This record gives sequence, structure tokens and C-alpha cells, in this order.
Amino acid sequence: MKLCVFQGTFNPIHKAHLRVAQDVISHYDFDKIIFIPAYNPPHKNADLDFSKHRLKMVQLAVKINPRFEVSDIEFKREGKSYTILTIKELYSLYEVEGKIHFIIGTDAFEKIETWYQVDELKQLVKFIVFVREDNFDISRYDYLKSKGFDFEFQTLPYADISSTELRNKIKNDESIDDYVAQEVKEYIIANGLYKN
Repeated sequence: MKLCVFQGTFNPIHKAHLRVAQDVISHYDFDKIIFIPAYNPPHKNADLDFSKHRLKMVQLAVKINPRFEVSDIEFKREGKSYTILTIKELYSLYEVEGKIHFIIGTDAFEKIETWYQVDELKQLVKFIVFVREDNFDISRYDYLKSKGFDFEFQTLPYADISSTELRNKIKNDESIDDYVAQEVKEYIIANGLYKN
């Protein structure tokens, strides 16, 4: 199975996340993209009671594509959501053809050398790095190739929005129709999320 992982806080998941996954699955023809909401991301302070809402919103959003799947693997494991532990577990669960591919943004990829057990992780995955910024100098990452990282860049040919911007729109009662799936919007309203 050709497998790709899209891991993140997804706080909340939005249409740009889904467009990225659509682009990746059509470009690489993966059998499956597994969305993995982080239960307790190591680089962020997460409200663990709120994590179940993030998981539910991802489950609602990914129904648009039968090759999209959601995993609660990090919720079952609890503790810090270290990527290396998740990737190892996925290799034990699936018959993976080649390496697992891993979608990541440049903001996170810039910090990749600080990730837990990254020397082992870089042997197990190929990173698909999405570039948000115009005139982005990808050559500044060449040094990571010499350190054994396997990666390639993809551009975002459409408008992006950060989850932080989206949360601010919700807090300020601005329309989010253009940014999130209808089911996600309804879930946010029904549960009064992001109002505080």
C-alpha cells in the first residue's frame, strides 16, 4: 500500500488542509492518506479535553474522499504525540510499499531537527513539504539532504489560511463559510467552540 500521513493539530481543520491532501493524492496516487490529529502535540500546549473536538472535526471533514481516513492512534496511546512512535506503529499496522510519505508545512519543517528521535524518523519517512510563502528559497534546506533527510517541495497554488486566523474569525463572529466544510462549521457552532 502506498501510504501518506497528514499529522497536525487541525485546530480546526480547514479547506486548505483538504486541498493539500487532494493535491497530494492526485499527484502521487497514494492508496490512502491518513489524517492523524495530534492528541498532545509536543511543541504546543494542548487542552486535552478539547482534543476530542479536533478529532471529531477531522472525521467530519474527510468524508469528501474515500481514500482519506482518520486515525485516533495518538488518542489511544495518550502521552505526548511523538511522530516517530506513530510512524512505527503505522508500519506495523499496514503493508507499506516503499516509505510512508509525510505531509508537512515549511514552518514545521524548519524545526525538524528538534523533533524527538529525528535521526530514526528520517530513515522511515519521505517528507512532502508544502510551501506557503512566495519567493521561498528552497535551496536553504539543501543541507538537510546531506544529513539524510528525504524530502521534496510542493507549492500551494491557492489561498491559504492559518488555523489561528480562522479561530480569530470565529471569535469575532466573522463568516467562515469559505474556509471550513459545512459539517465542521455546524459542529463548531453546535459546540460553541473557539468563542473564548
